[in-house]
Parts: sequence; structure tokens; C-alpha cells
Amino acid sequence: MIKKDLRQAVALLAAGDWQGAHAIVQEDEESRLSCWAHGIVHLMEGDTANAGYWYRKAGRGLRKDVSIENEIAALRDTLKE
Repeated sequence: MIKKDLRQAVALLAAGDWQGAHAIVQEDEESRLSCWAHGIVHLMEGDTANAGYWYRKAGRGLRKDVSIENEIAALRDTLKE
């Protein structure tokens, strides 16, 4: 997945459109950033078990006190690098 697509997915997440973001991120199940976004999708959906799977694939720990807004912002900041 190219960063442009992932940026679009992050914009959709920020707008609350987890379904639209999911359609993008499920195209890439290997890159860590896409897996992180996929985990955020499932957090927004309310499926924390599935979110945990994607966070592990992303090499990230999923905290119990996770803030979806902070995760979206952190992912957006990472994409700026």
C-alpha cells in the first residue's frame, strides 16, 4: 500500500468512517502501518479482540486505556515522517 492510500484511510478514521477505512487497509495485511490502521478500525468497530490481533501484527501493544483519537493522531504523525 502506498502512503497516499494509508493517509486516505487515516482521514476516514478521523472522520469516523471506519468502514471506508477498512476497505482500504484490508488491501495490505503485511505492512506495520497498515496493520496499525486496521487495528484502529476494529477498535472503532468495538471488536477489541480483532484489534489486538492487528496491533500485534503491527508490532504494537494494545493498552486497555487506549484512546482512539490519540492513536489516529499518532498514526497520522508517523505518516508525516
